[in-house]
Amino acid sequence: MTDTLNTTASNTNASLGRAIHAITGKWGWFVALGIGELVLGGVASVNLMAASLASVLVIGATMAVAGIFQIVHAFSMHGLRGFLFWLLAGIVYAAAGAIILYDPVLASFTLSLVVCVFLVAAGAMRIWAGFHMRPAAGWRWIVAAGVLTFCIGIILAAAWPGIGLWLLGAMLVVDLVFQGWGLIAFGLALKARASRHSSQPAAV
Repeated sequence: MTDTLNTTASNTNASLGRAIHAITGKWGWFVALGIGELVLGGVASVNLMAASLASVLVIGATMAVAGIFQIVHAFSMHGLRGFLFWLLAGIVYAAAGAIILYDPVLASFTLSLVVCVFLVAAGAMRIWAGFHMRPAAGWRWIVAAGVLTFCIGIILAAAWPGIGLWLLGAMLVVDLVFQGWGLIAFGLALKARASRHSSQPAAV
């Protein structure tokens, strides 16, 4: 049993090593993508309202397209139950997407409120989970994270609807900036790995 586990672990590490080696030469693409996301984040931060509306329009278009695909998929189902499920789900998705595209401003306010409710609920769940993890190590950190998330949700909810036209844009900016720096750091780490391997003497 132990030999089997060791063999599995060795195969997994070898596969992971080959995957990392395969993308090591692509480090420049990761850095370029990270820089591109930083630039987009900077552009979006200039006008958070426009960034929010752009995010809403992307969500609406995605839902509308997904709904159409689900409706088309429904006609390939053989059973009546499966047909009705996919048909109704597609209609709901397509209708929601069409409503968002028709009035992105209203959708921005609505989605901002949904974000506030989600943060409050997520914070409360983390607090509950943290207290139920006692006396395990680290439970206080989970409770603290839950309290922080809960408070942020309450503060944002109290500021609604004033935040309705910029909250989603601000979230988009933060996401782009963090993703951008993360990709740059990953690409530079790959470059450093490639440099170390190239400087090592070849095995005889």
